[in-house]
Amino acid sequence: MKYGYLRFIRPLVQGLFFVFSLYIGYEFYLFYSWAIGGSGDFHPRPPGVESFLPISALLGLKRFILTGNYDMVHPAGLTILLAILTISFLFRKAFCGWICPVGFISNLVERMGHTLRLSISVRPWVGWVLSIPKYLLMAFFIYVIFIKMDLHAIEAFINSPYNVAVDAKMLQFFLAPSNTTLLVIGGIVVASVFIGNFWCRYLCPYGALLGLLAMIGPLRIVRDEEKCISCKRCRRVCPAGIPVDKRQSVWDPDCIGCEECVSVCPKEGCLLPRLGHYRLNPLWVPLLAVALFEVAWLVAMATGHWETMVPIDIFKRFYAVMEGFAHPSY
Repeated sequence: MKYGYLRFIRPLVQGLFFVFSLYIGYEFYLFYSWAIGGSGDFHPRPPGVESFLPISALLGLKRFILTGNYDMVHPAGLTILLAILTISFLFRKAFCGWICPVGFISNLVERMGHTLRLSISVRPWVGWVLSIPKYLLMAFFIYVIFIKMDLHAIEAFINSPYNVAVDAKMLQFFLAPSNTTLLVIGGIVVASVFIGNFWCRYLCPYGALLGLLAMIGPLRIVRDEEKCISCKRCRRVCPAGIPVDKRQSVWDPDCIGCEECVSVCPKEGCLLPRLGHYRLNPLWVPLLAVALFEVAWLVAMATGHWETMVPIDIFKRFYAVMEGFAHPSY
């Protein structure tokens, strides 16, 4: 297994992004505490917290497409979304497989299921049925944002007090979850013990969108049928349950570009990523995906598309009364 080291690198990379996400969350908590008067020590608002605002980023994307104007309320959110979309097109869903902190937690729960010998395999037709909710959710968001809402509605939402304070509302969601929220999250965790990556495979609408984009991208995991010995290791290790051993080219929307299949293949050159007509060293996929993610951040910083233009006093004022903000409806 020439590329077995990938199985150790992936959790390391994901783990680092997970820890960094926790750090961003903590920094935002300190800013929020200062803004509502709970702390006398000022802490700057970390723009990276906007990565937890995908709906706002989608609204910003539509306005950017229609007008060319960048969302300066949550510019980091739009920057991160553009980076993720680009990564997914070029390197499959490598964001899901190598960067996403939720994916990291999902992997840990999956491994716990394997350790406890509770994991079960899902038949393909059952997997298709279970996938319906994430595509319905994706279709709902696309319909509301890209079809139903016109430019005037988009502008009104982006500049609304609700959208300005939505980062603090998201923080409250994590700090004081309702009983229903805890029940749903607990159910997903339990399901993930038995069915690996349950959230990512069957419920995440973001992943559904990225998967469809990856399907038309140039990167594939290609299997050399002449070298294949039908050991089925690739099938057993795939987090998405894809029957890699039966595919000449893996183009499935559930493929997260993790290259777990490549890492366990005992025949050198049998499974490799291919970009167009060129076979790649598997290590290039995470390297390029992470590099593109970081380049997007650097470019945004250099061009003024990372820090919000909303004055701190506005955040303080809106945070203080955000409980009265209802989600705008258009």
